[in-house]
Amino acid sequence: MKILHLDSNHPLLINQLNDLGFTNHEDYSSSKSEIEAKIGDYDGLIIRSRFSIDKSFLEAAQNLKFIGRVGAGLENIDGEYAEKKGVHLISAPEGNRNAVGEHTLGMLLSLFNKLNKADSEVRQGKWLREDNRGLELDGKTVGLIGYGNMGKAFAKKLRGFDVDVLCHDIKTGVGDANAKQVILEELKAKADVLSLHTPQTKLTLNMVNSDFISGFKKPFWLINTARGKSVFTEDLVSALKTGKILGAGLDVLEYEKTSFENLFKKLKKGEEMPSAFRYLIKSQNVLLTPHVAGWTIESNIKLAQTIVDKIETFSKTLH
Repeated sequence: MKILHLDSNHPLLINQLNDLGFTNHEDYSSSKSEIEAKIGDYDGLIIRSRFSIDKSFLEAAQNLKFIGRVGAGLENIDGEYAEKKGVHLISAPEGNRNAVGEHTLGMLLSLFNKLNKADSEVRQGKWLREDNRGLELDGKTVGLIGYGNMGKAFAKKLRGFDVDVLCHDIKTGVGDANAKQVILEELKAKADVLSLHTPQTKLTLNMVNSDFISGFKKPFWLINTARGKSVFTEDLVSALKTGKILGAGLDVLEYEKTSFENLFKKLKKGEEMPSAFRYLIKSQNVLLTPHVAGWTIESNIKLAQTIVDKIETFSKTLH
């Protein structure tokens, strides 16, 4: 089978697929229309986030049997139409779940202990000990929305702390020894920390808005290492200003382009960044990272290996 690779990944991906007898072609620069013109020649496609795979692209992919996305989410692929066309979708949440779990914990501990603020001040010659008195995680209740690969990985990291971990998910029966599954109302009543681990779907778009936030009984900390468009930034900023949200760790932002590779399209002359974003970048109780929670040296290898293994398994079903 012939596979077209649209994004560069760890070399083991192509090397191992070659060893398995696949023919691999790479094209990391052609436009979407140029790729569309030749995709009919390929049985498989490997993509990360370069562009969306929509209906017209899938129509042109007459011989396509599978699409492998080197990442966790599949929202940049029209999954419904792919299924209709008989195209098998492969993702790799197993490959970066540990990285996401560690990054989420790192963000939370950094916020609680004001590490970024304190570091910046010391570099300026300021030695403000009382102003940088931190919080301890022990005794807190951490609520997770979404309890799949990423949520479970974060809950596992919390086992070393004396915390109560609650999870809420649209699927039933996903709770385990690391997190008690509860209805959303109970999570909102008890959580001191909310961490999002949901995919981007119609249900999660702008999920965290003013109505959602106001439903929490206590002021809380927000961590989002999932998808930026799950949080309505203007409402987040309003809650930060009132103290309803005590601080936020955001690895993803509403303003990201759908490829996740850039934050904003180039601003036109005289055009300014959204005021809500300008507030975030000036806030000492907000921690921002550029969509790298799952982006480690190790996950680069594990993501590629997961895709290879799943392609090998899928190819055996074709014979």
